[in-house]
Amino acid sequence: MPTHPNPAIARAMASVEAAAARAAADPTRPIYHFRPPANWMNDPNGTIYHNGYYHLFYQHNPYDDQWGHIHWGHARSTDLVHWEHLPIALWPSTELGEAHCFSGCARVNGQGQPMLFYTKVGPDQDGHRPPNEQWAALGDPDWITWQKHPANPILSLETHGGPPFEGDWRDPYIFEEAGRTFLVLGGAFDEVAAVALYEADDDSLTRWHYRGLLHQSPRSAVRFHECPNFFKVGDQWILLTSPYRPVEYLTGTFHLDSLTFTPSRHGILDPGQGQVPNFYATNTLYDPTGRCILLGWVRGFPPGRGWNGCLALPRVLTLGPDGIPRQSPVPEVAQLRAEHTACADLPLSPSGYVLDAEGDALEIHLSCRLGKAQAVELRLRRSPDGEEAIPVTWDGRSLTVAGTAVPLAEPTQPALKLQLFLDRSVLELFADDGRIAVTRVIQADPGHQGLELRAQGGTAHVESLDIWRMRPI
Repeated sequence: MPTHPNPAIARAMASVEAAAARAAADPTRPIYHFRPPANWMNDPNGTIYHNGYYHLFYQHNPYDDQWGHIHWGHARSTDLVHWEHLPIALWPSTELGEAHCFSGCARVNGQGQPMLFYTKVGPDQDGHRPPNEQWAALGDPDWITWQKHPANPILSLETHGGPPFEGDWRDPYIFEEAGRTFLVLGGAFDEVAAVALYEADDDSLTRWHYRGLLHQSPRSAVRFHECPNFFKVGDQWILLTSPYRPVEYLTGTFHLDSLTFTPSRHGILDPGQGQVPNFYATNTLYDPTGRCILLGWVRGFPPGRGWNGCLALPRVLTLGPDGIPRQSPVPEVAQLRAEHTACADLPLSPSGYVLDAEGDALEIHLSCRLGKAQAVELRLRRSPDGEEAIPVTWDGRSLTVAGTAVPLAEPTQPALKLQLFLDRSVLELFADDGRIAVTRVIQADPGHQGLELRAQGGTAHVESLDIWRMRPI
């Protein structure tokens, strides 16, 4: 049994360790996307760069591959690609009335102490839970061992000074501007789904006061704004929310004098969706060079395989002059490239072209022109007989990625460049200079690893095609 001074964490880690071999043996489990050693993960939490490490905490059920018993898993990285699994950070303190440790963030307080901020969720009793509270934990200098803060709760419904939120308010996210420290979280009251704004009274980060509603929506349109992130990119601000549908963004201006947000653009960050949104519950960090790094949970996997959930590849998030976010995978991912296959100046016809390269863990760059064809189709995870495949189709007006259709910026676009990452059951695609990012969870027979390109209704032209096998992390 793993050793840890906290018996609750030692038990949780032993459960993960016991499930790891089964999870590792599953041929659908991604090999170069971050995932726990075993069992369930959901939202990325507490993402931060500190003292040479990127820290990633995440919602984690160490006892099953389905949601429940929510702890905070923990890993760190020096390059956003290779991750070192660390001891579980947060656990439900049942003696303090905790059943789950919901999502939140990480910061260093004015005394130099690492702190985690999260939503404390009580036990379900006859279909009812006590109101959530916002709690904190203090870490040791190495960010390994954590203790619940003696000042908890740092925010409660009885004393928070804001609207009469219902009990499920949650998901604190901290940001700074002009030497001031703020916190946003999601809440709902009456017919309003809101993102509330609080400001820290001092650098202990344990005393906060309500400053207003940063954003609100009618509940007829939005059930709840889960996992709100509010952060600055350049001179603009972005609000991300996960409203029980694909992640939505608002970009605009944050007025520090009035503490109000004036949005100018609204849209969907990643529209990939099956039975549930496949990219959800975002979090962000800034790296030492000032890049804004976006992280998100990939969801929609079937249960019963000893694992469930992974992290999307970390993305560099910028804003275009049109106020629309641009997303691109961090270039550090290129270090995972192995065998390379390339071709250029390739005519395509409806009869198709089966590529020599194949695999279920690939990076693909494709540049093509539509020509006289009605569409170009890239068929991934193709069966040997060609009867089955995962299609990515481009018709000049839109891209359809494993069933998710996304319009392009120009009504008719004669040329396309895309970057695609295939990792067994995960597919991530980037196109249109980063305006388009689509995550899909796919299902394919483990033996189906072929690749094919074909034109529909005429001839098209591939200007260049590069394919790399990807190494596991």
